[in-house]
This record gives sequence, C-alpha cells and structure tokens, in this order.
Amino acid sequence: MSTDPHQPIRSRVALVTCAALPELDDDDRLVHASLAARGVTAEAVVWDDPAVDWGSYDLVVLRSPWDYPSRRDDFVAWAATVPALANPADIVRWNTDKRYLDQLSVAGVATVPTTWIEPGQEWALPAEPGEYVIKPSVSVDSQDTGRYDLADPEHQELARAHVRRLGAAGRVTMVQPYLSSVDTDGETALLFLAGPDGLRFSHAIRKGAMLTGPDLGAESPRNPERISARTATPEQVAVAEKTLAAVPGGAERLLYARVDLIPGGGDAPVLVELELTEPSLFIGYAEGAPDRLAEAILTHLRRRP
Repeated sequence: MSTDPHQPIRSRVALVTCAALPELDDDDRLVHASLAARGVTAEAVVWDDPAVDWGSYDLVVLRSPWDYPSRRDDFVAWAATVPALANPADIVRWNTDKRYLDQLSVAGVATVPTTWIEPGQEWALPAEPGEYVIKPSVSVDSQDTGRYDLADPEHQELARAHVRRLGAAGRVTMVQPYLSSVDTDGETALLFLAGPDGLRFSHAIRKGAMLTGPDLGAESPRNPERISARTATPEQVAVAEKTLAAVPGGAERLLYARVDLIPGGGDAPVLVELELTEPSLFIGYAEGAPDRLAEAILTHLRRRP
C-alpha cells in the first residue's frame, strides 16, 4: 500500500459488527460517506459469520461487536486469526478484560480503586461505608452492572447476590466505590484517532450518569445514554495522554482510543475505562469527526505493505 498521502486509495474495508446490529450502529454509519469520498469501500460485516473471508479486506476495523462478553474466549481467538485487524489482536486480548486497570494503576495512571473477586471467592463487605458499583470484568455498555448503598441492609443482600450470580457464571467481579461526582459532572469520554504521527485528540463528549440502583439480573432495565458534546480540559487531555502512553506495545499502532474519565478526589480526573476494542466514537457529536475517522482509516491503510 502506498505511503504517499496524496495518492488516491482504492481499498475495501470491513467495519466489524454483531448479528444484532448487522448494518452497524447509527453513529458508525456516518463514516461511510467520508470513506467513499476517499475511494474506500466500507462494508458492515458480522464478526462470527463463518462465510466471511477476512483476508479479502485491506483493513478490518472493529466497531460494534457488542455481543462478545458472553463468549470472550471465542472473540479473542477469532481476532487472532484476522489479518490487518485494527485495533490489533493483542490489544483486543488485553483490553477486553478490565483487569488492565491494575496495570495502568501500576504505571501511575489514577484509576478508580477496584477489588477483584474470582469465581468461588468469598466477598466481604467493604469496611468503608457508602455507595459501590458491582460489575463483571468483561462487559460492555454497563451490562450486568449495579449501584449499591451498602449502608442499606437490603442493598447488602442484593450486592451479595450480584457477586454470587457473576461468580456462578464463571465471571470475575469488580467492586468499586461509586464516584458521586458523576451525578453532577457526568463522565467525560475523550476520543483519539490515528494520524501520520500517532494518535491525536479528536473530540470529547459528556455522558450522563446511568446507574440508579442494583442490578437484578436479566430483568433489570437499561437506562438510555444521555450524550452531549463537551470541551475537554487540558488536565483531562493530559491524563488521557498519560493513560495511552502506558498501553502495551505503544499507542502509536492504534487506529482509535477512548479514554473515560470522572472527577475524583479534589476533582482531579480519574480513569474509569480505557476503550480500545469496540468503543462508540460519537463522531456525530463533533464537527469534522467523520472525516477524521476516515483519515485515521486511510493512515492505517497506507501502513499496509
């Protein structure tokens, strides 16, 4: 593939999704026109469709394969077989289990304190009173996630039941203090897209608080996301860049990244999640973002031999 940024690209790109969203998420579809204008044909392709020839694509871009948490091992194994995958398969393996937060914490990134509970392990209520979040280490879109006031005896029992339910399914459980600043300030997601010299900050959004109470299993209703555009502060950008600098193998090989932050103690930004596998990129919330994503894809196409 040519490295000349002025030479037209004629390429075929797979935008990877799941069977529940065979035509992609609405936001993801916004990049089609920008890619077509650059000579790139983009196709929505379901990740576990056995009929797909992944080697026939010049680039395979993970977008909305949001059904993988219940079969992560299959998804990680599939990723390892796909040529020209963005983001790379080793990043998929690392980033689809939120235990990566411990590695980032060791690297000096401010993260939400987390207790990890292995299947079959006993869990004792935290010594510190207050509200806590319980969720699996492998999940997307706040699935199987609940908020508990552990001063409330009923919430204590519901929290224990939640941990048992996840453990019985063979899933690792995360317990984190609930950062109440999200109720007023929301969560800030900073989006980075590839450029010729590595990842570049593109835009940011605000996501409203989603957790209102305990998770009761399959019958728990899901709250809709409340998204709006946001201007990131220099401090938030600095924390995001520090986070990306700690990515194994280097962030310069990534096509995209999303860094989710919430104000912690003293309102300093704290990392909630680093999304490198299948994040919503919210390109409909920032002027020029569809074109920037298309350019990021072209950047990776030009890196291909």
